Amino acid sequence: MLKNKNKAFIFMLLSVVLLMAACGQKPAAVAPQNGAGQETAAKETKLDQIKKSGKLVVGTSADYPPYEFHKEVNKKDEIVGFDIEIAKALAKDLGVTLEIKDMKFDGLLAALEAGNVDFVISGMTPTPERQQSVDFTKIYYTAVQKVVVRTEDKDKYKSIDDLKGKKVGAQKAATQETIVREQMPNSEVKALSKISDLMLDLKNKKSEALVVELPVATAYLSKNPDLTITDIKLENPDSGSAIAVKKGAPELVEAMNKSLDKLINDKAIDKMVTEANDMVE
Repeated sequence: MLKNKNKAFIFMLLSVVLLMAACGQKPAAVAPQNGAGQETAAKETKLDQIKKSGKLVVGTSADYPPYEFHKEVNKKDEIVGFDIEIAKALAKDLGVTLEIKDMKFDGLLAALEAGNVDFVISGMTPTPERQQSVDFTKIYYTAVQKVVVRTEDKDKYKSIDDLKGKKVGAQKAATQETIVREQMPNSEVKALSKISDLMLDLKNKKSEALVVELPVATAYLSKNPDLTITDIKLENPDSGSAIAVKKGAPELVEAMNKSLDKLINDKAIDKMVTEANDMVE
């Protein structure tokens, strides 16, 4: 009888131990929930991150009036231009503040891929080569390409053949450099990072011509009567300017396209271009 009682006691004790062990394992069952939370955090989009930070960082090369350029406003140096106004509109629609980072044109996409900026707006053409490394929004502005020379040489340079063996300027890593290399194979391309340096180079007779977009030429030539636009005809492969965004952020591209649609439909960009041209000194 005592032996049976001992057996019953041992059985009860083992049951209690097993029950306690089972209770001790319950917290482990929570682990999948924590994992699910981490997965949700990992799915946070670039657009979510921007809204959470309250800041939108744009990369640009502020030497390309009327797109983007430096100007003294109320005795303070500011970056202005119609690209900048578009960037401000994008930030406003997202409910965040805009931060501008100025750098050389040929370093913009590297900065974007490195995550140093959220997007790039700098009169950039979405070429197939660039589309391999970054995504682009829709085209927001299209301009034709022109050849600028010194006014005194306008009658001297009337065709591409007239520039054979001559130095022709173009912004480094921009569409215009490709145009000179492909459409003026008998000329010597002189690629510099800044448009202002290219204009000065032309004025100082260190080059004979310069390929540049019409609104940029108009902006500079309004203040430099010693330079003029020629009648030289160029093929215009330029598909227009678009905003570059790091790959893997479709939500951000979609939000930007929505803002651009509104600006385009309201003719706001045309107004921005005119106002920016008026600001060029």
